[in-house]
Amino acid sequence: MRNDLELDAIIEDYLLGKLSAQEIEAFEKLRLNDAAIDHKVVSHKFFMQFIESYAAQSNLKEKLNHIHNEIDVETLASSLRPHSSKIVQIWRKNKSLIAVAASFIVLSLVSIYSIQHTSQQVDRYLQLGKKVDNIEKSQSNLIRNIKSNNVKVPTKVSPTNFGGTGFAISANGYILTNLHVINKADSIYIQNSKGDSFKVKTVYTDSQNDIAILKISDPNFTSLASLPYTIKSSTTDIGENVYTLGYPKDDAVLGDGYISSKNGFSGDTTQYQISIPVNPGNSGGPLLDNNGNLVGIISGKETKVEGAAFAIKSKYILDAMRAIPQDSLGKKITANKKSMLAGLKRTQQIQKLQNYVFMIKVYHD
Repeated sequence: MRNDLELDAIIEDYLLGKLSAQEIEAFEKLRLNDAAIDHKVVSHKFFMQFIESYAAQSNLKEKLNHIHNEIDVETLASSLRPHSSKIVQIWRKNKSLIAVAASFIVLSLVSIYSIQHTSQQVDRYLQLGKKVDNIEKSQSNLIRNIKSNNVKVPTKVSPTNFGGTGFAISANGYILTNLHVINKADSIYIQNSKGDSFKVKTVYTDSQNDIAILKISDPNFTSLASLPYTIKSSTTDIGENVYTLGYPKDDAVLGDGYISSKNGFSGDTTQYQISIPVNPGNSGGPLLDNNGNLVGIISGKETKVEGAAFAIKSKYILDAMRAIPQDSLGKKITANKKSMLAGLKRTQQIQKLQNYVFMIKVYHD
């Protein structure tokens, strides 16, 4: 792909079915591995549908104007009566077009309702990234806790700083969080439960499922011990007790509850609905069951329903781990097969877990 114009042309040929079977297969693999291209395809498809809809509306308007010009309105008004031959004649001549016009009106009303409904849905869904209000305090704490002299720390911090939570998916420094937490960041740092901070870089993003995978790039970072939790590949049942550890404030906060629905916001099958109190800063936090299985990642909550939060299912975490480009991996990362948290009291589970959950600090220079 040499430039955006070439890419747009290929996307249009793909959507119009002009590519060969081999080209379609190659392009769909590219879409699967590149979230930006996949987003471009979806946007271009929407644009083409809009153009088609506009053309259809313009054509319909032209035909309706033509009918209007054929009608002698004054004569029609003076002779208007039930079953008027003039009305019957107009109906017979133009009934198919009138039917189309009626359908168009209905579709327009549905479209208006859909747009309004979508807007209302967005208003009800709150992503749980946290805006950092006390900029100077956050910056000074970050600088004080950086241990590496080789890490460049921002000297000026924009008021649009955000934070959230992330957790380890490997012992060698791969961290998972929500894409909305780190989106458009100029620099990203993580801070562990001891107050040590490390610079990270983004190695993989999945915009469709709101997932980002980071890699600690600080030379002073030493590998973690083996992860104490597994990542569950199957679905968790309604009523299952779950909990999360996150950073809605400067120290870790435990949230406790249960799975209240197998589907998330507006029936989203990629999410669970959970009954756990969560706040801005909880985004990206791990969701675990009593046996120490990671079952999801906290992503948002509904603003108009008390206690309704949402978590992306762990299946999509595993998919993201498998999708990381091989050239960015030192070695392939895989989930543990056995949990070391099973059978422990909750307090003991938290003691082990807190070393693998991080505060994420995002800076826009």
